Amino acid sequence: MRVDIGNALAEEATPGVPEDALDRLDSRVADAHERIAEGRAAHEHGYESLNLPETVDTGAIREAVEPFQDCESIVNVGIGGSALGAATLSSALPSDTDAYYLDNVDPEWIERLLDEIDLETTAVNVVSRSGTTAETLSNFLVVQEAMEDAGVDWAERTWVTTGESGNLRDLADKHDLPSLKVPDGVPGRFSVLSTVGLASAALQGHDIDAIVEGARAAEHSLSGSLYDSPGYAYGAIAHALDIRGASINAMMPYSESLETFAEWYAQLWAESLGKDGLGQTPVRALGATDQHSQLQLYRAGPHDKMVTFVQVAERDDVAIPETDLEGLSYLGGSSLGELIDAEFEATEASLAAADVPNVRIEIDRVDEYNLGNLLYNMKAATVMAGELYGIDTYVQPAVEWGKKAARGLLGGGDFEEADAVADKTIFEIE
Repeated sequence: MRVDIGNALAEEATPGVPEDALDRLDSRVADAHERIAEGRAAHEHGYESLNLPETVDTGAIREAVEPFQDCESIVNVGIGGSALGAATLSSALPSDTDAYYLDNVDPEWIERLLDEIDLETTAVNVVSRSGTTAETLSNFLVVQEAMEDAGVDWAERTWVTTGESGNLRDLADKHDLPSLKVPDGVPGRFSVLSTVGLASAALQGHDIDAIVEGARAAEHSLSGSLYDSPGYAYGAIAHALDIRGASINAMMPYSESLETFAEWYAQLWAESLGKDGLGQTPVRALGATDQHSQLQLYRAGPHDKMVTFVQVAERDDVAIPETDLEGLSYLGGSSLGELIDAEFEATEASLAAADVPNVRIEIDRVDEYNLGNLLYNMKAATVMAGELYGIDTYVQPAVEWGKKAARGLLGGGDFEEADAVADKTIFEIE
């Protein structure tokens, strides 16, 4: 992964980071890196996520999914970090095995999906560290019933990824299900390079060792200087732009296969950094699609945004046929790849001309190695930004508040958070 911060400098953008301020920022990065290194060495909660390239056991992952090699589709039952990392890999990498992610509890959507897929040739992965996540367990119970109604032995088609104890662990023990352990000290949104994110990729036939190798290369690039570490550089620049007024960060990959990556990034960035009145709001966009929608706001709206482009250097291409249509003949003889590259360069230049800060992230191609490298670097960026903000990157108290409120409403306990629902102010207009 390479990061170009030229269009985020004050000489090019407003807000922007003065070039003579980079060395001062680099000094703060050095101090933050020392704290990160200490946390990693002590295997502290959260910091442990940056150790995954060294601690993940890819052999155990392949062994766990081996009984399901005959499947034609995978249903991953999880939510948030228990789904988005795996979904990013599935969306980015082609496979003959389809993967579906039950990361919402919309009843109509769940019903349609289960009606459409062949449950006899489907493998189910249920993912929850605690084994008590309401959405995950509810969806799994629905899937289990659908399999039974279809005459499918769900226990023969299911494996679980969970912690050492909890409902899912008890279920796995009772029915002798294959299981994988969620690693200790790794919050869900940071877990893509572990059992949580790699199991479905392995079953889809992807080279999970190459994913880990790409992550390891990014790990080895971490140093006490933003000038040597693309991940740290991105996190530091995003933080510096935020405190100067760019409170919104639009993540805009120029590759259809990386659209889910933007979703993964949005959770990682928002849930990790949104604390104590701080944090930069992530927005998901897709090039070239959102040039025709969101770009108008980014270029001509308030100067409270930065745009992060993800560009792919090499890809398969499709030629554009010759045409004699007036005004379109210039397209003939070129390719869709040339067109999307031109769209990207034009959009980047358009924002720069309007003094909108933007950062270019570039990877060589969308494959296992480069995805592992990209995902690890973005995790490192988030950890670095958290250190610079001075917040606890690894907790999510606002999320836990909502969980308690929902559980109380459903009769799962007595929670004062649920009582707050009754206090809602109603001002209804029909």
